[in-house]
Amino acid sequence: MRVGIAGYGLAGRSFHAPLLKGCGFEVATVLTGNSTRARQAKEDFPLTKVVDSLDVFLKEDLDLVVVASANMAHAEQSLAAIKAGIPVVVDKPMGRSVQESELIIHAAQKAGVPVTSFFNRLWDSDALTIKKIVANGLIGKPFRLDSRFERFRPQLNLASWRESESAENGGGLLLDLQTHLLSTAIDWFGPAKLAYANVRSIRGDSEDDVVLNLVHDSGVDSYLAVSAIAGSPGPRIRLLGTDGALIVEDLDPQEALLRAGEFPEGGTWSVPTSSKAYIQRGDTREEIQTVPGNYGHFYLAVRDALEGKGQWPISTEQILVVSRIIDEAREISAR
Repeated sequence: MRVGIAGYGLAGRSFHAPLLKGCGFEVATVLTGNSTRARQAKEDFPLTKVVDSLDVFLKEDLDLVVVASANMAHAEQSLAAIKAGIPVVVDKPMGRSVQESELIIHAAQKAGVPVTSFFNRLWDSDALTIKKIVANGLIGKPFRLDSRFERFRPQLNLASWRESESAENGGGLLLDLQTHLLSTAIDWFGPAKLAYANVRSIRGDSEDDVVLNLVHDSGVDSYLAVSAIAGSPGPRIRLLGTDGALIVEDLDPQEALLRAGEFPEGGTWSVPTSSKAYIQRGDTREEIQTVPGNYGHFYLAVRDALEGKGQWPISTEQILVVSRIIDEAREISAR
């Protein structure tokens, strides 16, 4: 299937392009106005056509459009692809607000054109392992989740739109990494209400320190923290249950592999992609076997959906639930 990628920065080049290649798609066209990224696209895919016009891009006989551009361009590019009748994958978040996400989804529904969003962290090793641990009752009944992406970058990277742009323009960690924490927590423990939110800009520009608390109907409380200025980053995940705790220190290696130019051939990784995880009960800690991560499952599901063989991997309901919580977090934090 012929796919066009709009945007060839971190998301387009290091995530979507290698996954698409591994899952059997042809990267036929890349849309970018950046000369460096245009050169990189030709280096990675010598036969691909690189264009700097959205209109030209959408006339390239595409089976799928992947919107991997800056957040402020998601709506314009998605709506144009939908109008052209081309199914769309939008990098997370779909829209900068629930209103913008609804605009895209309603346009797709009206046109009868499929649209989904790239919630790839649902296929991290830690995400898949948690679902297995909860299902088999290894730590009893879960009651509290600490899930975080914390880094120590005290100096702003003004070359990055994620750090230099305002929330209105799509910058900041609430729209970026917090989207992953929300989507995974809800996938693991079900519907939730937002009980607390603190959205801050410590370094002075985009939102760089965000803490949310979800109260799930299932009885689990999720504490979700993202920060660019955490001098002492905590473990990736700590899940407390009545019979013990699951500890995951770090991410699985998929992102590092993709950045290094590796990809899952045929949708399957040929190298280990498991996180290290432990079950801890007081002073006793034992390492457990984890489920290998595989972002390729997302695009294998997209391929099947395009062929009429299955559902799209992320539903519009999942997208809107996360988008609504993000909007509510800003409102609560402001109050």
